[in-house]
Amino acid sequence: MTTEAFPPSVRPNPAGDRPRVDSSAYVDPSAQVIGRVVIGPRVFVGPQAVLRADEPDAGGRVHPITVGEDACIQDGVVVHARAGTEVRIGPRCNISHGVVIHGPAVIGADSFIALRAIIYQAEVEEGVWVGVGSIVMGGRIPAHVWVPAGSLIRSETDTRSFRLIDLKEERHKKDIYDATAALREAYLRLRSG
Repeated sequence: MTTEAFPPSVRPNPAGDRPRVDSSAYVDPSAQVIGRVVIGPRVFVGPQAVLRADEPDAGGRVHPITVGEDACIQDGVVVHARAGTEVRIGPRCNISHGVVIHGPAVIGADSFIALRAIIYQAEVEEGVWVGVGSIVMGGRIPAHVWVPAGSLIRSETDTRSFRLIDLKEERHKKDIYDATAALREAYLRLRSG
């Protein structure tokens, strides 16, 4: 992995940790990728997104923000973790415009976090749909659950009445994934001249 072909907004933290960005990923020039951030293959990081891993634990170690392959971090997303914690975003996740993820946090593979949602010190298992403007504060959302827009989740108990994702939502996730993959490839072609 290299950061050589990426903009100056991909930079080290004060501890000297440098981002590692796979060469097949696209990071928009206006995005900020700071410190111990690992961006996997074919990831898309949109305009004004911020991924910042810069707060050291008591031993001086900064824990990582990891973004799995084929994930999409859309415009204006903020990902950060307090000292001594990490954030893991799984493969093929779609993190929509304006989402805030503050660690410790885990977003499982194939999850969709909709516009302006907040994930704060929580675990979202694989295949989850978190609706627009929802707030997840602590706890865990079980796999393949559909969280309605505007929900407030403080524990797994709060999700008991929620249904599983249906075929329509799975198709919507795939449509977004396909559109983002095409966009990523188009931007990579522009970058390579």
